[in-house]
Amino acid sequence: MSSRTIRSGAARGPVLLLLALGLLLALTSCGSAAGPAAATGSRAPDAVEPLSVEPVPQLPATTASADGRQVTVTSAERIIPLNGSLAELVFSLGLGPKVVARDVSTTFRQAAALPVITQAHDVSAEGVLSLHPTVVLADRSTGPAEAIAQIRAAGVPLVVLDDAKRLDDVGPRIDTVAAALGVPDAGGQLKERTGQRIDEARAAVPADGRHPKVAFLYLRGSASVYLLGGPASGAGSLIEAVGGEDAGTAAGLTGDFTPLTSEALVKAAPDAILVMSKGLDSVGGVDGLLKLPGVAQTPAGLDRRIVSIEDGQLLSYGPRTPQVLREITAQLYPADAK
Repeated sequence: MSSRTIRSGAARGPVLLLLALGLLLALTSCGSAAGPAAATGSRAPDAVEPLSVEPVPQLPATTASADGRQVTVTSAERIIPLNGSLAELVFSLGLGPKVVARDVSTTFRQAAALPVITQAHDVSAEGVLSLHPTVVLADRSTGPAEAIAQIRAAGVPLVVLDDAKRLDDVGPRIDTVAAALGVPDAGGQLKERTGQRIDEARAAVPADGRHPKVAFLYLRGSASVYLLGGPASGAGSLIEAVGGEDAGTAAGLTGDFTPLTSEALVKAAPDAILVMSKGLDSVGGVDGLLKLPGVAQTPAGLDRRIVSIEDGQLLSYGPRTPQVLREITAQLYPADAK
């Protein structure tokens, strides 16, 4: 996900603004099921599926970093991806055994035992450098900038990727990571597998003319942060892929997020609400969500039509995105689920 300017109400204060920004950036890292679309009992485990054969990196390899640099990687023996989306890519390529650390948004099972090198969602340059990485992967939302500069100043090759916001970003993102790590052939295999699975997931969407309006809400109850997603939230491409219409965009919102208000929700009038699972937990599940301003009065609230997806998966735009599309489809169209 890209850097975000989150406009919160003045009453929330600058501290909560910074907290919300940090949480949101980290999550490109189950509420109780009360409505028919909130059931997640069949949800797949939080794990990645590596390629069947671990590839052998062909290095050195020089890659164009998204910040305008040319970065040469000479060894992939000690890899540190600085967010969950990038870690998912590295593990899916079959290079998980070479990863030596993770950040707090890397939650899948295979990475659970790795040391965490973030402090309250900020990258710790000291923590990274203490593990002697041979290559570090980041994207434009990774920060703080001082930590990135310190890692580079220590002579560690650091490749920055553009943030992923749409399904069309998945293939290029796989290509870039695979090229940087010297495994382009494995990247081609993973891109082909992921593309096929995305196509299969999209083909499973009911083709009966329904186009439910879906509102993406970012929730952090502990910090009283409640935001409604707009066209740059990162969720719109997923909603469109499952036959829906992004409610925030349809309501005329601009940018990424706007504070959740009764007026904004009434205007958006969503048929369903998409949330991250930990966010739903943080407000007390579906019952707690319905107590937020205006939610209970929407068609989604009246029908208790809530779609909940794991935080580390929803906006990752990577090899597990087909799984995300299948889960959204199953929850959005429960009567059609097989």
